[in-house]
Amino acid sequence: MSHVDQPFWRRKALDQLSQDEWESLCDGCGLCCLLKLEDEDTTELYHTRLTCRLLDIGSCRCSDYQNRHTSVSDCALVTPDTVDELDWLPATCAYRLLAEGADLHWWHPLVSGDRNSVHEAGISVRDWARPETGVPQDQIDRYVIRDPSRQRPRRERE
Repeated sequence: MSHVDQPFWRRKALDQLSQDEWESLCDGCGLCCLLKLEDEDTTELYHTRLTCRLLDIGSCRCSDYQNRHTSVSDCALVTPDTVDELDWLPATCAYRLLAEGADLHWWHPLVSGDRNSVHEAGISVRDWARPETGVPQDQIDRYVIRDPSRQRPRRERE
């Protein structure tokens, strides 16, 4: 396959992508929307199974994407300049994978051609996360999980 025939994510650096190309890299897993707790003494980060109040868990998409940074003050801005700094991004995240020189997984919607493949592969938060809404601040630590990318067994590629 010639260079021209390669998909855009293999031909271009992250900082060369159009806004539409950049946005299409999001696989819709929702893992980056999980609430995280930081240990003040060790600075170790712990993921919870609670999601940002803006995440629609059924679709694994932000319900107010355009205004998310205004609505949620600590919503991280993932850009070509910040992706290397966000070490909490899941190992399966397309932005992280491409920044590290890897390729997209078979279940990524750009590869599979199916927006549901990320859910069918068991990568998304769809079936096990819950919204932060209604959880008292002092009880968030009850929802800490070990590895957010391994909450469900993944299906192998068929």
